[in-house]
Amino acid sequence: MTSRLRKTMFASLGSLAALPSFAHAADSVTLYGIIDSGLTYASNEAGHSAWFTQSGVNQNNRWGMRGQESLGGGWQTVFVLENGFDSFNGSLGQGGRLFGRQAWVGLDSPYGTLTFGRQYDPVVDYVTPLSGVAAFGSYGAHFGDLDNLLDTYRVDRSVKFRSVKYAGFSFEGLFSFGGTPGDFAQNRVWSVGAGYALGGLTLGAGYIHIDDPLTAVYDGRGTIDSAIVGSVPLQSAQKLETVAAGASYALGSATIGAVYTRVKFTQSAAVSGNSVWQNAEINARYMLTPGLQLSALYTYTRGKIDSTSAVPKYHQADLGVDYWLSKRTDIYLFGVYQKAAGDAERAQIVSLSASSGATQVAVHAGLRHRF
Repeated sequence: MTSRLRKTMFASLGSLAALPSFAHAADSVTLYGIIDSGLTYASNEAGHSAWFTQSGVNQNNRWGMRGQESLGGGWQTVFVLENGFDSFNGSLGQGGRLFGRQAWVGLDSPYGTLTFGRQYDPVVDYVTPLSGVAAFGSYGAHFGDLDNLLDTYRVDRSVKFRSVKYAGFSFEGLFSFGGTPGDFAQNRVWSVGAGYALGGLTLGAGYIHIDDPLTAVYDGRGTIDSAIVGSVPLQSAQKLETVAAGASYALGSATIGAVYTRVKFTQSAAVSGNSVWQNAEINARYMLTPGLQLSALYTYTRGKIDSTSAVPKYHQADLGVDYWLSKRTDIYLFGVYQKAAGDAERAQIVSLSASSGATQVAVHAGLRHRF
């Protein structure tokens, strides 16, 4: 082999070896996460006061990977794999799934993003950021998280499209295939939502329809009504529908917001006992200094259970202070009071066991770190 031929071959091989590096020059994969742990005092859990540790009160613990690959022309491949865990014992969340919080891949384009996998629905995407969950985490959720603003459930086997913003407006749609042979409707989920943001004003609304909610989104766990009055359990519902809308307005250091949700559980013809749950919320946040936030929340919940004609009601008030030690680390203190009224039998703040009576108080001090 001549010297000139060897040089030509080596140059060609060198060019080929450089191709992967060139092709992935615009790619990125980011590892990220949140660790949130603290100590809780509850005034009444099954008749007794208690001190205990709690993980993920302000924000659920997670670690994940997000990535993208440029395809040219404003198109790119995107993905997210996100795990949930308990920081006090290391156990997996979301029913023991490896990537129970999110697991999806999709295409991002100049028109919007199309994704496939286990995902949040449009109600969560558009309304949750406007609710008390944004400031108080699980302590800001409405009774039982029946409207899912705390994202108790995600949607498996789903296809979702979210548009780009047009003069501050965007929209989103999701459809989940039930996967049951011979019955297209069983375990089916579909949802739509829209939002608008301009200046200090943000608006969001969404609707979700779930057939067979116990198996479609609750994994057969049946734990969604542990403190709700009525002889017919909500998890036996044939259909679950949620309508939600919210608004917030930021003016200087202050942000005020309001959220309304309506949740309907429809039983099959063989089972009586449809129920409707409505939540009305007002919330406020104020940055006292660039590193110190004060928060407040009030929520009123009213239910109506057809089988018993019961009308359970709940009042919940939250106060919180959050102090940032750095851009990624903060300490916080939350106080929550809930009172059951009407035909409601027991109070139960989300993430706590039910009280033996009509009231429950919780105080939580926590440390949160983002990476």
